[in-house]
Amino acid sequence: VRDRIPDIIRSSGRIPKVKVLTPTEYQHALRVKLGEEAAEVGTAVTREELLTELADVQEVVDALLAANKMTFDELQAIQHRRRCDRGGFSLRQWLDIALGLQ
Repeated sequence: VRDRIPDIIRSSGRIPKVKVLTPTEYQHALRVKLGEEAAEVGTAVTREELLTELADVQEVVDALLAANKMTFDELQAIQHRRRCDRGGFSLRQWLDIALGLQ
């Protein structure tokens, strides 16, 4: 859960039950959360919803990077290398596996 959520719950007069995760639990929870946030990107309808969900994905990615002692610069370098090697997604192509590998 985001850092301020327990405080927000407390401010509404409720008492949150909070557990501090071990590093292993934290890693697992972040990966699960990334999947949840990515699914929410898939269901976003408006521009604002999409931006909000993408921001949530980025927040989880940032936390995963920090938890693994990785930097955003390292991530961008790999992203750049993969884009150079394999391309990006700007051509909007869809490969139909049943037809595209004949």
